[in-house]
Parts: sequence; C-alpha cells; structure tokens
Amino acid sequence: MATGTNIRTYFEGRWHDGDVPIMRAADHGSWLGGTVFDGARYIHGRAPDLLAHCRRVNRSARALMMTPTVSPEDMVEIVREGLRGYAPDAAVYIRPMYWSTQGGPSAIMPLDEEIGFCICLEDIPMIDPASSVGLTTTRFRRPVLDDNVVDAKAGCLYPNNARMLAEARAKGFANALVADAMGNVAEAATANVFMVRDGEVLTPIPNGTFLAGITRARHIANMRDAGITVTETVLGFDDFREADEVFLSGNLMKVIPVDAFESRSFQIGPVTRRVREMYWDWAASEPAL
Repeated sequence: MATGTNIRTYFEGRWHDGDVPIMRAADHGSWLGGTVFDGARYIHGRAPDLLAHCRRVNRSARALMMTPTVSPEDMVEIVREGLRGYAPDAAVYIRPMYWSTQGGPSAIMPLDEEIGFCICLEDIPMIDPASSVGLTTTRFRRPVLDDNVVDAKAGCLYPNNARMLAEARAKGFANALVADAMGNVAEAATANVFMVRDGEVLTPIPNGTFLAGITRARHIANMRDAGITVTETVLGFDDFREADEVFLSGNLMKVIPVDAFESRSFQIGPVTRRVREMYWDWAASEPAL
C-alpha cells in the first residue's frame, strides 16, 4: 500500500496516472536489493533543492554499481511536467528511483547494461507545525562503509531503520536516536538530528556512517547566515539529555521538533521555531517550478 495518495509515475518515457508496476520478479533490484532513490518536496508551487536531490540519486546509483541514465537537469524537467497534474497548493513527495534489472554471471553483482528508472509523485501532507515527537535509544546501529553502502540512499539500508523504529514504538516513542559503530550519536532512525545548548546548535559530524542530508545542509547554511553558531562535532546520548532543544531534519517534513528524549522533556524552543521559519522564508525566495 502506498504512503501517499494521488500518485503519478514516470516510467518508460512518459507519465502515467496511478501507482504503476515497474519491476519484474526476476529483476536484480527486486530480488537482490539493487535499488536507490531520493526524495524532494513540492510545496507552495516550489521544489526546494530539487536539482541537488536529482544529483544525489545519480551518485547513489553509482555507489551501487549502476550507471545513471538520466541527467539531473532532465529529471528536473520531467518532474516539472509531472507536477502539472497537481494543484499549486499541493504537498507532493518527489521520488526519483533507479534499480538494476539484470545480474551478472554470479547474479549478485548488477549487470550495468540495463538500468530501470522512474519518478514517483505522491500527495503527502506536511507535518502539523504544532506537532512534535519523542525519542528513545535503540540497540541497532548505523553501519559503516566497510559493511554497507552508507554513501548511497539505497533501499537495502532501510530494513535496519525499520528495526530501529519498531523498537522505539514498542517502547512508546515515535523515533530513536541511533549510534554509529563507535557508540556516538549519528542521527535519528528517519532523519538527521540537531540539539541546542546555551544558544549554540550542535549536530553529529558526518563520519561516513550516515547521509548528511541536503535539508540538513540547508538548515546549517540558513543558521550561519543568521549569525547562529552551528558546530558539527562528536556527540553522545548524554549530550542530548542535557540539551535545551532538540529537533530533527529531513526532506519529508523539513523540521520536526522533539518533545522528549526518554525521561527528559523539551519545549519547542525559539531556535527550533526560527530554523523552521528561516527554511520556509528561504524556500519562498526560490523560483516557482
């Protein structure tokens, strides 16, 4: 079952209405997990950082030994065409995807001769600005490049995220703070994470165990332009227990305030609110799509 509604799918050179089938049972991608994707957003007639997301899906494809078949610039134009089927005030999730269709002689490695490509558009509402989430810890950790493709936004990484979420929800929380292989905080199960302490914003330093997101980078740039000190550093769970504010950052919802980390409660503070306002102010300054 799809996450969103009012789905449109670009596949085999044209747009289709609905959630059309794109993979076969024997495709390498459906059998052995050779899939990558990215996600952008269309909100208020604009698609912030769309080109950056299209560039990243091509980098992800290369990380899984697939040669991209569509340029980022062409993807933007394809998305522009597909969005004509939505109202200007729609909140649309934009998901370009690649998958390998054939395996080589050993089946495990993809055969880089025939690569599938599609773009899926879905109506998915933005988060209620008044909402927030609680966090807990999880025994599951982020992998490293030596044992998984953490330099890609790859579908094969997400069962691990699902285990993190299932554990958090069994404990009564919406999400989890996740450690890297060294035991330091890397991110949340579904988003990058920031904390505020004494007016300074702190976030885990990218160390190759998690994707430092495009929206994360946009928030950092906006905050620094506004004179807010942002430090990328090594952080432990106790740092978050001592924080004044905590918020999550991701493409799907942009800014999600955190109201608790286990027994520690937080208010939705002034920095979190300002980061959200700065993001939407910046997005409104972008050209309409």
